[in-house]
Amino acid sequence: MSVKIRLKRMGSKKRPFYRVVVADSRSPRDGRFIAQVGTYNPLTEPASVKLEEEEILNWLNNGAQPSDTVKNIFSKAGIMKKYHEAKYTK
Repeated sequence: MSVKIRLKRMGSKKRPFYRVVVADSRSPRDGRFIAQVGTYNPLTEPASVKLEEEEILNWLNNGAQPSDTVKNIFSKAGIMKKYHEAKYTK
C-alpha cells in the first residue's frame, strides 16, 4: 500500500478549499483518507495554510510521499527542510 499526502478538494463551484490529507494512493481524490493533516485556502490573499507539522513529519518519516503541489506547500512552510535535516543529519 502506497501512502500519499495530497489535497482533497472541498468548497463549492469556483470557490475551492482544500484539505491536506494522508490517503492510500489507490483511493479517489475526494474519497476515503487516513488522516487530515492541514488545510489550504488559495482564495485568501495571501493563501492561508494551516498544517500539523509534527504529524506531517511523522508521516513523511514513515514513507508517505507528498504530491507535487503539497511538496511545494510544505517547502514554503519549511517542513521539507526540517524533514531533510532530520533524515540526513543522523
